Amino acid sequence: MLFTNKDIKKLIIPLIIEQFLSVFVGMADTVMVSQTGEAAISAVSLVDTVNVLLINIFAALANGGAVVAGQFLGHKNREESCKVANQLLVFATISSTVVMAVTLGFHNILLHGVFGKVNDDVMSAAKTYLFITALSIPFIAIYNAGAALFRAMGNSKITMIVTFIMNSINIVGNAILIFGFHMGVAGVAIPTTISRIVAAVIIVALLFNETRDITLKGFFKFKLEGSVVKKILYIGVPNGLENSMFQLGKIVVLSLVATFGTSAIAANAVGNTIAMFQIIPGLAIGMAMVSVTAQCVGAQDYEQVKYYNKKLVKIAYGAMVLINVIVVAILPLLIKLYNLGTEAAEITQWIIIFHAICACFIWPLSFCLPNTLRAANDVKFCLVVSVISMWAVRIAPSYILADNLGLGVKGVWIAMILDWCVRSVFFVIHYKREKWIPEQFRGKKA
Repeated sequence: MLFTNKDIKKLIIPLIIEQFLSVFVGMADTVMVSQTGEAAISAVSLVDTVNVLLINIFAALANGGAVVAGQFLGHKNREESCKVANQLLVFATISSTVVMAVTLGFHNILLHGVFGKVNDDVMSAAKTYLFITALSIPFIAIYNAGAALFRAMGNSKITMIVTFIMNSINIVGNAILIFGFHMGVAGVAIPTTISRIVAAVIIVALLFNETRDITLKGFFKFKLEGSVVKKILYIGVPNGLENSMFQLGKIVVLSLVATFGTSAIAANAVGNTIAMFQIIPGLAIGMAMVSVTAQCVGAQDYEQVKYYNKKLVKIAYGAMVLINVIVVAILPLLIKLYNLGTEAAEITQWIIIFHAICACFIWPLSFCLPNTLRAANDVKFCLVVSVISMWAVRIAPSYILADNLGLGVKGVWIAMILDWCVRSVFFVIHYKREKWIPEQFRGKKA
């Protein structure tokens, strides 16, 4: 077996801690900025939806590089893995710099085009927050690329440590600038940018260690090689399109939520933040599935792919139940932290309980299972299912349930769960049919 139980633990546990740190800092950001009013928290929520869209595109690119590099590692071809790492970082740097320039140049048009109906104080804060955080786009792209390469090596401890450093800078900086200098949303944005710069520098420096399975030393050239980039983009582009369509759909839905008033926007923002805690184990295990599957595919051992997929999905279900029981148990305390009004607090409580129940039953099959398919090069099927489900099952029903039937922001969350259900059905059927496995390897039992 390519991975022992000890190897799996060494991969998953740091990933869970890393995800917890990231989500905790996001929650801390929201709590701290909420002390300056619902307009500020609404602005950060709206802009972060746009930021996450951009970040997810580069995270998908990073995963594409990690899959290709991991497959070469499974095939025992270290030199090609290192070449992939080099090209991933070069391409991420160039493309993210272009995106940053466009975002900075057109941030006013972007915000007014997507969230034009929000209050003036929310829009003013949103402009400040987007402009500052846009400066960090190349650095978060570089960091994501480096972190994905370490996960491809099975070394998630490094990414956990760097994430801790990045998040420590972020949260301390927020506290100083918000409470010490009363800088509002700028007090959240500036530490975010600085922390991402530091993380990018550290992760790249660590990749120059030539004792690692994947290294940049002796391989780094700031020049694109078409054949290698093509392999990365084969995985990264469909995954990026899927992630961007998913996030774009969330932005469309959020523009609907924005019409329900500041309380609805604030409740949705807090709900999204707490909901991230509810899926932390699933996110971590999904990342682990990419690393494990890529190496098994590189070794051309699809029996092990199926074995580890079954094992990791079971772990994801158990962990999701545990975390959701904890979150629901402490929910009253969590809601108090956000200084919400009565209406926003009631909506938030409904969102989190509803999300907890559904996450325990549906989320792993909707989001962990397709990672196995992607790492096995079956990215097109995942793209088609995700895009169609997002627009046909999530976007359209959101307007019907939230607006036409008068359910408000609750209707948006119900539509989201319908999307999960459809995804899980299609992914399970496709996985069982084994069309994602090359024909000569099909039919073997895990």
